[in-house]
Amino acid sequence: MEKEKQFLLLCRQQIELMLNWGDSSIWSNDDFEQLSGKIFDKTRVQLSISTLKRIWGKVRYENFPTTGTLNALAGFLDYENWRDFRQKNEINNPAPENNFDAAPAPGLLEDKAKPLSRKISVPVMLSIILLVILAAAYVSFKKRGTSVDLSKVKFEAIIVSDTLPNSVIFNYDASVFRSDSVYIQQSWDPTRRELVPGDGKQHTSIYYNPGYFIAKLVVNNEIKKEFVVSIKTKGWKGIIERKPVPIYLSASEIKGNGFMGISDSVFHAKTGSPVFNETWVKFANVQEYKDIDAGNFSLETAFRNSSAVEASVCRKVNVLLLGTNNAMIIPFSDKGCISDLNLLTASSYISGKDHDMRAFGCDFSKFQNLVCKVEKQRLKIYLNNKLILDAPQKQTLGKIEGIRFEFEGAGEIKNVKLSTPGAGVYDDKF
Repeated sequence: MEKEKQFLLLCRQQIELMLNWGDSSIWSNDDFEQLSGKIFDKTRVQLSISTLKRIWGKVRYENFPTTGTLNALAGFLDYENWRDFRQKNEINNPAPENNFDAAPAPGLLEDKAKPLSRKISVPVMLSIILLVILAAAYVSFKKRGTSVDLSKVKFEAIIVSDTLPNSVIFNYDASVFRSDSVYIQQSWDPTRRELVPGDGKQHTSIYYNPGYFIAKLVVNNEIKKEFVVSIKTKGWKGIIERKPVPIYLSASEIKGNGFMGISDSVFHAKTGSPVFNETWVKFANVQEYKDIDAGNFSLETAFRNSSAVEASVCRKVNVLLLGTNNAMIIPFSDKGCISDLNLLTASSYISGKDHDMRAFGCDFSKFQNLVCKVEKQRLKIYLNNKLILDAPQKQTLGKIEGIRFEFEGAGEIKNVKLSTPGAGVYDDKF
């Protein structure tokens, strides 16, 4: 176990070097929130802020991280899994001496006391002194601008059009911070962050996907102001994920005989590949669902992943509700791939790595009938008339701003109905 702790320490150091955010001992809650987003974006595994804080020794915790957590950290560093990380970093002493964690964090990575008689070499001593100086400078750097009246800091967004893609003009004024570390971030995703001049006034950015985004003005790695950017659709929009620019599908291409979706042949023609593993198509309807109460609603739909197993091995599907406070992600797959599923209830996260997700495994030879209900602070999910999840819903989505289906490969949707009893009803039959 002691060797595993040293490998975890080395993993931490590699992540810190990759991020280049400075000394982790002074990372804020926002830093861990951003790290959680980065890991999710790259690995599709959501590690909570509290989990990351335990790993970085911010919270005392004696247990070692789960295999799923270790695999996510390794995947973030471009290793296949934790075993791959260990094998490729297998040396006599995995943790180098001159690191950002010269003093071990309490709890999880607490090292045994070392004899005082151990001699410290001159290079190591110089490294420690240099790190102390850098840490002090970083603390001073982070504190710059803390006395600024944020109500007087300008940050707003203007949406250029009502179509996709959509350019957004950001008007900002961060000159009061006197910093050359000023960024505008499109959403929660830190990879969508762009460096802007500290004394600049305007910046434009392209949004290729619809959704409800909270743009951020980030100075010295701290979020100073936020502004809502809502990129809507005109009805349902089909989009095949591709970087840096996605592939848009026309209304005729996603209209089937009694369903909305695309076939394997259309997917092949658009992507140029007959294999769709890790290639996703999304169908989104982003608008204000004004008469829907996010604390009391029902979502009913029928869907299936229509790809052949030879084209998409796991045939994953995600059904999402987008809210102003959070999102709900309900995942499905072939029965053999449930280990990779990750469910977000808007208030909690459930991973297939350490939870039994067999109920979310599907036979996609036929349509799957899904009913999702939120009532009296409880979330109930039914699949084919069988209750598969009954969980507390401690916080709501806020206001529902969008519905989205995601298919790994080709997919079909028969109908979508979102309603609140005695209030609004949105009912689409294809």
